[in-house]
Amino acid sequence: MKFKTKPWFLGDGRGRGSIPRVVCFCKYNMFRLLCVLVALFWAATEAKIFFQENFNDDSWSSRWVVPTEWKDASELGAWSRTHGRNYGDASDTGVQTTQDAKHYGISTEMAETFTNGDGDLVVQFSVKYETEPDCGGAYIKLLGAMDSAKFGGDTPYQIMFGPDVCGPSNRKTHVIFNYPPKNDNLLIKNEVKVETDGLTHMYSLVVHKDATFEVFIDLKSVRTGSLEEGWDFLQAKEINDPSVSKPSDWVNDKRIADPEDTKPDGYDDIPETIPDSEAAKPDDWDDEEDGEYEAPMIPNPDYKGPWRAKMIENPDYKGEWEHPKIANPDFAEDPNLHVRCKDCKHVGFELWQVKSGTIFDDILIGDDWEEAKAAAEATWGAKRAGEKAMLDAETAKKEEAEARRAEAAAAAGDEEEEEGEYDDEEEHDEL
Repeated sequence: MKFKTKPWFLGDGRGRGSIPRVVCFCKYNMFRLLCVLVALFWAATEAKIFFQENFNDDSWSSRWVVPTEWKDASELGAWSRTHGRNYGDASDTGVQTTQDAKHYGISTEMAETFTNGDGDLVVQFSVKYETEPDCGGAYIKLLGAMDSAKFGGDTPYQIMFGPDVCGPSNRKTHVIFNYPPKNDNLLIKNEVKVETDGLTHMYSLVVHKDATFEVFIDLKSVRTGSLEEGWDFLQAKEINDPSVSKPSDWVNDKRIADPEDTKPDGYDDIPETIPDSEAAKPDDWDDEEDGEYEAPMIPNPDYKGPWRAKMIENPDYKGEWEHPKIANPDFAEDPNLHVRCKDCKHVGFELWQVKSGTIFDDILIGDDWEEAKAAAEATWGAKRAGEKAMLDAETAKKEEAEARRAEAAAAAGDEEEEEGEYDDEEEHDEL
């Protein structure tokens, strides 16, 4: 049977992740079937962006919901769209926290619910501290279905990722996964650094389908490894044998006092302090009024402290006792350890900040690291040079103003000193 030769289109070519347009000139059913299979293969391998937000116009506020039922309005800080004090592109804006000592919350619903698994999972966004942070978070959360008006600190989440600062010693980038089998939010074992230099920094988390992960800051890898080793997802493979305990006669002491060592004769008769032989009675000392003079006491150089026998190696020491291990009957592998976002539906920020001024921008949730990296270069990468130039100019201006103030203070001090000297001279002349 013959068919007319004509183009056949799969998909409409609109949007990321749709089946690409394929033109097949087919004369037979088998060729048409081949076209379908090729198109489906291309669609399956194409990068997918689940969510993207750049906050570049005021319509952002219609997409993001403030959780009015989480806190009283007086406790919630206001958000503002801005390019910040220093910027590389005035048209490239983010959202900023604006009030000190406030809770902050906003969330939005993604276009579709997704579960990662077949590809990578990428969580990426930028953070800029315009003021030196005191104590507060700057992390993003991925969540399942929820009531956006009630979104808050107790709302269950699946991933929490991003900076958290509280004081000079507690500064880290959180990488936290909820793990349903343990019903717990698990922290990364090896902490990740955070950047607080007044510039915008891009934070990227990549979970690969082979159950490995990598964290990037400004597209530079700062932590990588396996999920199993990086978090306490699974039970220990081995446990102490409960049927075995340390023998009661096990010798724990590696060294002991020498039983043959004896205290020297007269050791206890050596005083701890003695009179200072170089001290002399003061010339104005009156024995009748002050009593009989006694030289002050000083430490005795011959005093060695309480006597202790010298220590020797214990001949009965057998080494540190190690508890025998057995296979943990509760241990089980998890072939879906990489599935860290199951039925994810919402993206949100739930924060407490003592000092406000943090700007968030360029959020991307997707399944391809190369795609996310290209997006980061097109946004954060395009504006970082201009932003740094403005920050350097601002810093130089502040340093110059500070130098002028120091010079003025020094000059004022010199004038006060000269006036003081003049006043002293006048007083001397009057005398």
